[in-house]
Amino acid sequence: MIQAPPQPTRTAPLPAAAVFRDLPFMGVIRVNNEAARVGYRMGDPSWSNLGQGQPEVGELPGAPARFSDLKIDLADHAYGPVEGLPDLRAAIAAHYNRLYRVGMKSQYTEQNIAVAAGGRMALSRLAASMKHARLGHFTPDYTAYEDLLTSFPTIDPVQIDLSPASGFTITPEALGDRVGRDRLDALLISNPCNPTGVVISGEELRAWVELSRTRGTTLLMDEFYSHYHYTADGKPASAGVSAAEFIDDVNSDRVVVIDGLTKCFRYPGWRIGWVVAPTDIIQRMTAAGSFLDGGPCRPMQRAAIEVLKPARADQELAAVRAEFAEKRRITIERLSALGVKFHHPASRHSGTFYIYGDVSSLPGPLSTGQGFMREAFKHRVLTVPGEFFDVNPGTKRQADPGLCRFVRFSFGPPRANLTAGLDRLADMVKASQ
Repeated sequence: MIQAPPQPTRTAPLPAAAVFRDLPFMGVIRVNNEAARVGYRMGDPSWSNLGQGQPEVGELPGAPARFSDLKIDLADHAYGPVEGLPDLRAAIAAHYNRLYRVGMKSQYTEQNIAVAAGGRMALSRLAASMKHARLGHFTPDYTAYEDLLTSFPTIDPVQIDLSPASGFTITPEALGDRVGRDRLDALLISNPCNPTGVVISGEELRAWVELSRTRGTTLLMDEFYSHYHYTADGKPASAGVSAAEFIDDVNSDRVVVIDGLTKCFRYPGWRIGWVVAPTDIIQRMTAAGSFLDGGPCRPMQRAAIEVLKPARADQELAAVRAEFAEKRRITIERLSALGVKFHHPASRHSGTFYIYGDVSSLPGPLSTGQGFMREAFKHRVLTVPGEFFDVNPGTKRQADPGLCRFVRFSFGPPRANLTAGLDRLADMVKASQ
């Protein structure tokens, strides 16, 4: 007698928590979500987003006109190369050679370039292509690194604390000691640094590259703010800053540069990022991109070629440095008058479009980052608590209490909206006294 097969037992669907990880929102998005609960809407002119992580995207004095038309070719409807269109890769290589490698024997070619759909995807491709590695990272630093460092099990993150007492800096000698003691295979840092504005440049940056060369440690240099660079007296610097300037051989020095159109060229919505690296690293991260994302958008890549044409690029970058240097001056002066403290020399904190200020001397709830943020919501201003930049993969250690007294203020918005927000912060502080 043939028996009927057993019928499958019906079960209730598993809850999301049983299948998916709980991932917290990164710093800026976390602030936006909290602000939305009290009435904030992106683009509302009655609010000032002094927490935003993008620069103003409209017309700037002295800058070329913003792109307003996009032509789509028939070929754009097809897949493109995972590593990016050859013409754009060649344009990026030429951009770096022109700005940082004039007269050097070793020059970048398109084989040293991979294009990705924004900086986070570029970093994700790099992480996915890494073998088991002890990767040194810094705190405070870019918030998205935290999830990146927990999402790829081959990465063993090692924290290097940058304290307020040291001005959030580390000497090349001290860094060399950490590399040796912690047996670090690679280092990841944003330079100029989000959120502190610290810039590693000149002979100090040369020493970092030399450290990489002599120790065999790969440098992952996130240079998305490379052209937000100011002199010690707050004037716009004459050029950007990049580790590419100090590389001897582009294919043997283990230095990886990550950048794109997002910040310096003020096209964050285009989602065009790139990696500049030795060819063997480009090949590996391209293989990772073949399963992670499949490649960036073709029409935006062709538009990016126009953005990088030398005359246009130079005009845009000079205008960015000039306008943001003035907004930086305004922001520092106004915040200092409110009692926000800056413990570090301006000569070292001379990059990005952020000010990382100590609010512990302010009255009442304004004396902590989160307290300041929530009070500022009442005055239609967004800011980001300094502790949100405590990069702590997997929350394996106690949070750094020293960062709770800091706030990251962005001078990314247009000048009129920025000053309106600073006015309302002044009203807030006055009302709390």
